[in-house]
Amino acid sequence: MSGPFLELKNLKISFPTDDGVVHSVDGLSFSLERGKTLGIVGESGSGKSVTSLGILGLHNKRNADVSGEIWLDGDELIRAEPERVRKLRGNKMAMIFQDPLSSMHPYYSVGHQIVEAYRVHHNVSKKVARKHAIDMLGKVGIPQPDRRVDDYPHQFSGGMRQRAMIAMALVNDPQLLIADEPTTALDVTVQAQILDLMHKLQEEFNSALIIITHDLGVVAELADDVLVMYGGKCIEYGTASTIFERPEHPYTWGLLGSMPRIDRPNLDRLVPIPGLPPSLINLPSGCAFHPRCAYEPRTAGLGKTVAPELVPAGGSKHLVRCHLPTEERQRIWLEEVKPKLEAQ
Repeated sequence: MSGPFLELKNLKISFPTDDGVVHSVDGLSFSLERGKTLGIVGESGSGKSVTSLGILGLHNKRNADVSGEIWLDGDELIRAEPERVRKLRGNKMAMIFQDPLSSMHPYYSVGHQIVEAYRVHHNVSKKVARKHAIDMLGKVGIPQPDRRVDDYPHQFSGGMRQRAMIAMALVNDPQLLIADEPTTALDVTVQAQILDLMHKLQEEFNSALIIITHDLGVVAELADDVLVMYGGKCIEYGTASTIFERPEHPYTWGLLGSMPRIDRPNLDRLVPIPGLPPSLINLPSGCAFHPRCAYEPRTAGLGKTVAPELVPAGGSKHLVRCHLPTEERQRIWLEEVKPKLEAQ
């Protein structure tokens, strides 16, 4: 099949609650090709993880309303039979979860869980599956894999558990891999090792990779394209070079301003984005970011009253959801925002 390996079209995911409907994902669209990496960034509560669980079909249909289209290599997943999605999950698509200790079963050895993940999709003996599990643990850098295969998750360090989770996700050679905060709670040395491992394994398997994170440093390391989420919507999309060198949304500017720098002495405190992320039950009128946006007064009142559309901006594939004219955004970035970031 020609075209993107994964494509989302107007994905909406909401959760009815006693307090109202939580609009976690509201009209999200993007595509991803084999061998490419998409970074999805945003604060907690922006809809990143809900999107990933939606792609894998892990939302309970009794508690969640899911609409739109999710195409995976010719299969439409939202309207597919649950059994079809289960066959694809873990085989053609897999996920590295945020917390390996809570995602892995505490009562079964690491090897047992990898073996079971393999045998679900392959009619092989336990002996053959165990050998494959040991090979995968060795491939992801677990020392003495033939011995550690019988250890339990609590016997692994945080970095080792993350490696074991990657081994479990890759045991069936998935063509789509989703990593949800893959380096959270790991020290920086282990973070670098995990990111390098994921990059090498992606090249080996030619898989499509989605990195979900709030850490722009991780995105800069791995991503080809970047999708910035806020209030359940995509508010900026573009190549990684565009997002880091010529961003046009005030929220993206805020994320970049809150990144620590290691290439120069840090003499000043980081500049946080003022205010709090919006409630997904009661989103602000107009632009969801307007209560926190320093540039809203320049929109002639549109920011408070009219929801902006996601429209093309300057540059290839670059999309921005903002009422400020393109020329004004570019001027603000070059004359006001970029100099401040470079001076931090």
